[in-house]
Amino acid sequence: MTSPIPVTILSGFLGAGKTTLLRYLLKAEHGLKIAVIENEFSDAGIDTQLLGDEPVQVMTLANGCVCCTIHTDLTKALYLLLERLDSGEIAFDRLVIECTGLADPAPVAQTFFIDEELRERYLLDGIITLVDAAHADVHLSQTIAQAQIGFADRLLVSKRDLVDDATFDALSERLTRINRRAPIRVVEHGKIDLAELLDVRGFNLNADLGGGLSLRPVQPAASIDRISSLVLRTDKPLDIDSLSAFMNELLEEHGKQLLRYKGVLSIAGEDRRLVFQGVLKLYGFDWDTEWAEGEARESVMVFIADDLPEAKIREGFARLGV
Repeated sequence: MTSPIPVTILSGFLGAGKTTLLRYLLKAEHGLKIAVIENEFSDAGIDTQLLGDEPVQVMTLANGCVCCTIHTDLTKALYLLLERLDSGEIAFDRLVIECTGLADPAPVAQTFFIDEELRERYLLDGIITLVDAAHADVHLSQTIAQAQIGFADRLLVSKRDLVDDATFDALSERLTRINRRAPIRVVEHGKIDLAELLDVRGFNLNADLGGGLSLRPVQPAASIDRISSLVLRTDKPLDIDSLSAFMNELLEEHGKQLLRYKGVLSIAGEDRRLVFQGVLKLYGFDWDTEWAEGEARESVMVFIADDLPEAKIREGFARLGV
């Protein structure tokens, strides 16, 4: 059985430089064959022209925005690529899906969880969101732009040279309030270390969670955005049945609001860590490595949500300790 093909979803504000970044990705000397599903609002396939004549399969879906409404077309494109790959017509070992600046990356991400065959052949590696530093205030007034930040495993800030340090620092702080998980990196004219884009393992249950979740600090202050993060910690062992009931109830009532959530948990009577993560109503649990002898067993959960039901989550979490 061949290994699943890693998939990177590239989202971000209109004009933030997704095409420039994609062009760099396709030209960089990395020895990888990358297929691209391009997602343009126009029929002309403008970005295909801008990308130049590269020996890479670039597909523009005729019906427009794969991220937004045309769920079947993305699925068809994914199967079409597999058919051509299996027949030897094309060869690729990575897939990048570009979303329009107006699109929600959630439906794209969900495709790789819902369809069983696609789940076996593709592996969702990460969601990368580009942020235009020069126009961030305008863009972030839209909830969809905040959602793109909330879904991200990495945040790449472009046009850093067009703003002063104070503006950039304020933007970084705002992005951190929305998404505590995602590292912030500056991208200059589309050029960035490919390690920031590929193999981020954002959806891998066993990904670099050994030392707990990596969360960026944030200054205490009220959030001005609809999308925000909540981090919960406890050194009490958790009851697994109570945890399951808590998550099921939370997802039943607020699943559509929970953009991303992740945790590393200490379960009563169990020597192994329990790791979990989810997107909207889809989530998974798995046992990870054992806690080391003498290691502090701290449970950490992070939720990134639209209109975060903070009081309810805190109250439910407080009841989980044994």
